[in-house]
Amino acid sequence: MDQGFTRRDMLRAGAGAAIVAGGTTLTAPAVHAQATTTLRCGFWDHWVPAGNGIMRELCAEWGRNNRVDVQVDFITSVGNQNLLTIAAQAQARSGHDILSFPTWEPSAHARLLEPVDDIVGRLIAKYGPINPTAEYLAKREGAWRAIPAVSGSQHKPSLARFDLLQQHAGLDVRAMYPAEDRLGPGVDQWNWATFLTAAERCAAAGFHFGLPMGSFTDAVDWVGAFFRSHNAKFIDENGQVTVRRDPGVRAGLEYLVRLARFLPNDVWAWDDASNNRALISGRSALIFNPPSTWAVAKRDAPAVAEKCWTFPMPAGPAGRFTPYLPYFWGIWSFSRNKGPAKGLLEFLSDRTSADRQTTTSSGYDIPPFGSMSNFDIWRTEGPPTGVVYNYPLKPHHQAQQSIAFAPAPAEIAVQAYNQAINTKLVARVAQGGETIDQALTWAERELRNFARG
Repeated sequence: MDQGFTRRDMLRAGAGAAIVAGGTTLTAPAVHAQATTTLRCGFWDHWVPAGNGIMRELCAEWGRNNRVDVQVDFITSVGNQNLLTIAAQAQARSGHDILSFPTWEPSAHARLLEPVDDIVGRLIAKYGPINPTAEYLAKREGAWRAIPAVSGSQHKPSLARFDLLQQHAGLDVRAMYPAEDRLGPGVDQWNWATFLTAAERCAAAGFHFGLPMGSFTDAVDWVGAFFRSHNAKFIDENGQVTVRRDPGVRAGLEYLVRLARFLPNDVWAWDDASNNRALISGRSALIFNPPSTWAVAKRDAPAVAEKCWTFPMPAGPAGRFTPYLPYFWGIWSFSRNKGPAKGLLEFLSDRTSADRQTTTSSGYDIPPFGSMSNFDIWRTEGPPTGVVYNYPLKPHHQAQQSIAFAPAPAEIAVQAYNQAINTKLVARVAQGGETIDQALTWAERELRNFARG
């Protein structure tokens, strides 16, 4: 060969070099190692479109670094498609390696989910305890059956028009809960008695509180947190039905019947979009909801959005509670890729990944660790700047997360939750004309049927 380059030299160069005119060698570009494992993930289809994008991005990053081909599907909750998918895969013992499980599903499928105590233990060692409500929902027979997810998990605190509350009820909620790590004047009076007075005054001014009382989750969740703040137990932790003799249930029911007089007449038929529409349209002074309502208002009704503020729910005799509706990430026990699946979920749960998920969702996504309640997005989002600062629970709030019907055993609580026993109890008195004793007797009968299985 010309230029003194032999066939042996060519072979020695192999794939690492090529010959160009003049005898110069060019090194071949580096090639990433090919994936040796395929991991299939079915995540919740986020309400915030960018929420899907960040999940795909994070999975791709982890996959490249770990030589895993991470295939991601997004499964909508519209029409309960995610629940149908979970049920079908559980029956077939086949499907994704990782799935997003809504609130009660880890308990329902606990025996088919791979324990993840090793991951949870390492995360707790780094970030501190997971909130007790998430533990109640995901831990069965002493083992964590799923990891509390960041993506999709939400709080439902007060989301209000601060101008209307100040004008008609004399409440300065921005002073009470500023966008700072401190409480302001008036917080000690932010209780359910004050709330009732404010609801009456705002209703008289034509700006009813938009509180659903039907059978959808927004209604069940806020009424559940209300009863929890009264230390009311419909069923105790041992599965004993206590609804008829529990003083907190009776006192709470009496209060809610009074409150219902100041709510829109059709709240008994509201779905989970009705309260959003009430606030965005300018007809309501307060709802209990994540900041997704404010985000839509920012796009469609900016004059409303710039007058909104998020802050904790009122306190009751047992304290201050915020409805918490988490998602979980679970690994099927029949997955053939449990090791990579655990690695990915630990990566998605670390602080940096959690921050990216929450930031991309405009502050919607709530991590399960109290130590992650200080992401910048909650401080900077607006207008008005700081509108969602108090959306995550912070230590100075002196509040706790709650899920309706806890601490009842989850297999009983989920039935009461799905059947909206708490809101139906109120409706039987406020709408149906039953006495409180009659309504409590009905609830006791229903709950005993659930407890018997």
